[in-house]
Amino acid sequence: MAEKNIKFYIINATKIAEEIGLGGRTNTIMQSAFFKVANVIPYDLSVKEMKAAIVKSYGAKGENIVNMNYAAVDRGGDVEKIEIPSEWSAIEVKPVENTKERPDFVKNIMEPINALKGDDLPVSAFVDRADGTFPAGTTEFEKRGVAINVPEWIADNCIQCNQCSYVCPHAAIRPFLLSEEEAAAAPDGTALLKGIGGTKEYKFRMQVSVLDCTGCGNCVDVCPSKTKALEMKPLGTQEAEVERWEYMNYKVGYKDTILEKSKTVKNSQFAQPLFEFSGACAGCGETPYIKAITQLFGERMLIANATGCSSIYGGSAPATPYCKNYNSGKGPAWANSLFEDNAEYGFGMALAVNKMRDRIQDRMEKAENSSLSTETKTAFKEWIQYREDAEKTDEVSGKVIANLKKESDPIAKELLALEQYFSKKSVWIFGGDGWAYDIGYGGLDHVLASGEDVNVLVMDTEVYSNTGGQASKATPVESVAKFAAAGMRTRKKDLGAMAMTYGYVYVAQVAMGASQAQYFKAIKEAEAYPGPSLIIAYAPCIAHGIKSGMGKTQAEEKLAVEAGYWHNYRYNPLLEAEGKNPFILDSKEPDWNMFQDFLKGEVRYSSLIKSFPEAAKELFVVAEKDAKWRYNFYKKLSEDK
Repeated sequence: MAEKNIKFYIINATKIAEEIGLGGRTNTIMQSAFFKVANVIPYDLSVKEMKAAIVKSYGAKGENIVNMNYAAVDRGGDVEKIEIPSEWSAIEVKPVENTKERPDFVKNIMEPINALKGDDLPVSAFVDRADGTFPAGTTEFEKRGVAINVPEWIADNCIQCNQCSYVCPHAAIRPFLLSEEEAAAAPDGTALLKGIGGTKEYKFRMQVSVLDCTGCGNCVDVCPSKTKALEMKPLGTQEAEVERWEYMNYKVGYKDTILEKSKTVKNSQFAQPLFEFSGACAGCGETPYIKAITQLFGERMLIANATGCSSIYGGSAPATPYCKNYNSGKGPAWANSLFEDNAEYGFGMALAVNKMRDRIQDRMEKAENSSLSTETKTAFKEWIQYREDAEKTDEVSGKVIANLKKESDPIAKELLALEQYFSKKSVWIFGGDGWAYDIGYGGLDHVLASGEDVNVLVMDTEVYSNTGGQASKATPVESVAKFAAAGMRTRKKDLGAMAMTYGYVYVAQVAMGASQAQYFKAIKEAEAYPGPSLIIAYAPCIAHGIKSGMGKTQAEEKLAVEAGYWHNYRYNPLLEAEGKNPFILDSKEPDWNMFQDFLKGEVRYSSLIKSFPEAAKELFVVAEKDAKWRYNFYKKLSEDK
């Protein structure tokens, strides 16, 4: 086959995708398939040989992908020369200017690296980065505009539930509350609604950052309005939203004290996400879990992140998605050590913080005989009393700091130097199933057994996502993955059940798409629990080959629970002390008739039918049997007194 035909496939990938029924949007897997065919298969293959190579390379990805590549090959000879307009040579490329002043790091380091000119930077440019730290919140300056279609808010249809914001993988759609003055100063044509409930004194707007949106469409999919309040529109038609985003984000800001943010899912979304615009895949099932946690606890969070997808989109040099709260100037402190020692790394963070807070308490207690005022000493006693109460400690810390600034005793100076440790820190350990179930399990088990007050979030994609989709101990029976091409033959490890055997570890298994409220309740309970907590979150991944697309990841989570593939529960040891059953099964009785259809809706399962039909027939039965066994196990736990 001629070289020009192969090049044709790449250039016209989007056009061919439209013509063969992808609704005008190029499927990500198909797009990668085009490039792989072009890079790997020799140019001189015949059409027959080309198709044989396609089956060999993409048979495991499903019949649709194979047929789409066949269609591309069949169209290969239809070459049409398109003349490039001469005026294009005079086009001046201008970057989108953010109204917020760009820090020196962004101008002098981040932008050259993003422009692929990092090799031109002198060593001296990194003098201030010798300790390995990068400034937080630099993704807000990238403004890539990568989506073909982005959501347009239709105000008249909106019920102000904020669910679209809650599930957004990239924090690119957010609700704002405007005062009368702010509403009057908004850009012309800005649609606003009168707030409802506790926000009646304000105007409401759901605002999209169209240049940060990846166009997955999950926001549209979850919108519960009878007539959808969001509609996907071409990015080019939404240019006016750039100015509106700048106004809402920087001028109006976040009024997260009007409603108690920890009370409901809706309220939480008025808080600024302190994890935004990451480089995760469009529709990522992992990132919404992280974003919600930062909205509740981000200003006092320390995060130890295992190597994997969450460390790549969490800290892709030179851009950082973890950011500061505009009002307080505080935000998560994030770090990544290694794949295998992440739990120990986070454990060390917790121990270090506790030692510093022990020092504070020691100095306060010894100050009883000092020259400090009675008012200051009273504030000390109050701080010690509420040291482990996050909200109360923040309130008391303000009094302590204000009093210390009036004192001349040397102990006041020493305590002010430790000011950042006055508030109770929320220590989180993030990672995927490859880390938690496999390579880092020994360390994770050690940390959970320690009894230390740390919070673990496991984003369970059931494969090693970041390194190409290899099987892990979280991979269920019959799932096709690398190193399990003929289907996984062993039952998935039950990490949550193992942790529950300690009796003093808080454990929750969640799927946001199945129950937004259950996940919201779980993260609050886990963070408040005075000991180790473990949250295992079901996270649909592009490696699953979801046939309905990555714009349906929230729906896929819902379907997984309804079909009995995944089960939501919470295990809270504190309930046992109250004479209650500590295990609560939040999932309803599954509709087992949906189970096989759920499996067939993902290529990681359906491809087994084509590649190993006899094995598939056997393993699909085993998979359902395993799911029922696990559900009955949880059901029995929930019924035990």
